[in-house]
Formats: sequence, structure tokens, C-alpha cells
Amino acid sequence: MTIRILLIDDHTLFRSGIRALLQRQADFEIVDEAADGVEGIKRAKQHRPDVILLDLNMPGLSGLEALQLLVEDLPRTAVIVLTVSEEAEELAAALRGGARGYLIKNIETEALIAGIRRAAAGEPVISDSMTAKLVAQFRAPAPVAAARQDEAPRLTAREREIVQGLARGESNKEIARDLGVAESTVKIHVQNILKKLNLASRVQVAVYAVEHGLNAAF
Repeated sequence: MTIRILLIDDHTLFRSGIRALLQRQADFEIVDEAADGVEGIKRAKQHRPDVILLDLNMPGLSGLEALQLLVEDLPRTAVIVLTVSEEAEELAAALRGGARGYLIKNIETEALIAGIRRAAAGEPVISDSMTAKLVAQFRAPAPVAAARQDEAPRLTAREREIVQGLARGESNKEIARDLGVAESTVKIHVQNILKKLNLASRVQVAVYAVEHGLNAAF
């Protein structure tokens, strides 16, 4: 299956380099590129790509503003923020805004390629260097205890275990292996968790889990 990709970044040389790298992959197709958020949204609607690589810091419409519009208009498209920013606040804002991934621009080529494939398959992708910052950003002892009491009645023991796996960025297959259940069973539980917590994606569940202390053992 070909993964159709749109690049949105205001640096021409960076876009050219990324295009050259990704075009070497037989299953990747760069459908277009844009130098700002407004043009990026226009071309995203035109091409409806599988994956969008989106910079945060652009003139005019910011990456976060563009992200919100892209997620609203193209809910089936996986948006990966590809940025130089290692600020935990921007990571959290991007994930809350619906980004399926957050990768730092100094990422190794192999990791970027793997991340795009994972995002296209519906999995969250976050640079390893940002995972600890995400946890630190949301961890607060007092609210965590209260959140556990509030959320505990809403999730079954199995659902809590799966939430912990999602918070670790694991795929359904990895969670199923850890828990000794079928992958299809995990998929059903994930759908139930999304419905119970009124969330739209696995990434949002992971952020919610860390924010509310649901990523720790119960």
C-alpha cells in the first residue's frame, strides 16, 4: 500500500531534503508540499493525503492553528508535527490538538520512516527524547490521586491495563502480547475506552492517561 504524504514547512531546503529522503521508499509518495499553513490546508484538502508532516513555527498561520483545522477537515489523515521545538508545552498542545505524532527534526532517517509508517497505520509516534518531558509536563501528585478516584469506576481493570499500554505508546499487538489476549480483543477495548473517555484517538488517550495519573499501576 502506498502512503501519500504532504509536506508543510516554510524552509525550502528542509522540504527538499525530506522529499529526497522519503521518495527513496517504494511505499511513499510525496503528493505535494507547502510553505505555510494556509497553503498547506488548501493542498491537504485537494490531495487528502494519508500523512502530513507539519512544522510548528511558520509565518502567518501557526502550525498549531493549522493542525486544528487539518484535524477538523481531514479526520482520517495522520498529522505528524516535525519540528525543532523540544518544549513540553508545545508537545502537549499538539497532542491535545489531534496530532498523531511529534517528532524532532534531528531524528534519524530510519526512525522518521518508521514513524510515518506507524502513523499511517493508526499508531501514535513520539520522539524518545520527548516522552519523559510529556510525563513531567502532566504529572502532579495531588490531582493524580483525585483523578484516580474519579476515573476508577468508569474503567474496568482490563481497560486500565490497556490505557497503561497506550500511555507507553504500545501498539495493539504489543499490548495483546503483554496481557496474553487476542489483538482483536485489545482493539475492542480501545474502542470502548475512547467512547467512555469521549476521546478521538489513541494519542489523546495517552495524553489523558498521563494528565490524570492513569498511566501508573492501579
